[in-house]
Amino acid sequence: MTSTPVASAMVEVAVGDAWFPVVPYDSLVPGRGVAALVGGEQIALYRDRAGAVHAVGNRDPFSGAYVLSRGLLGSRDGVPVVLSPMYKQAFDLRTGVCLDEDATPDGTPATLPVWPVRTDSPPTHGS
Repeated sequence: MTSTPVASAMVEVAVGDAWFPVVPYDSLVPGRGVAALVGGEQIALYRDRAGAVHAVGNRDPFSGAYVLSRGLLGSRDGVPVVLSPMYKQAFDLRTGVCLDEDATPDGTPATLPVWPVRTDSPPTHGS
C-alpha cells in the first residue's frame, strides 16, 4: 500500500548515486509537469492525479526538443503516460518506453531515461 506524502514533503530525484531535493510535493500540480536540472540532467517531473510522482527525461527523442515537461498526462490501458507536445507519441512514465513507435526516425530507440523518485517527510519538531 502506497501512502500519500504529506503536503510539505520534499520530492527528491536520484541521479547516479546521489539524491537531489527538487521541489516540495505540494508545489507539483496534479496532471502537469515541471522541468528541472538535476545533477546535470534535464528532467521532466510529474505528479499524477493519484498522487504518484514520476521523473523522465525532458528531451523528446523524436524532435530533439526539451519539451516533455509540457506534455499531457493520461493513461493507456492502465499505464500512466505522458504525450509529447511535439508529435503526440505516448511514453510510459514508469519505464520511459514509447508506446507508439519502437525507434525514432534516425533509428535510435524511442525511450526516455527514467529516474527514481522519493518524497521525504520533513522531521517533526520535538521528536
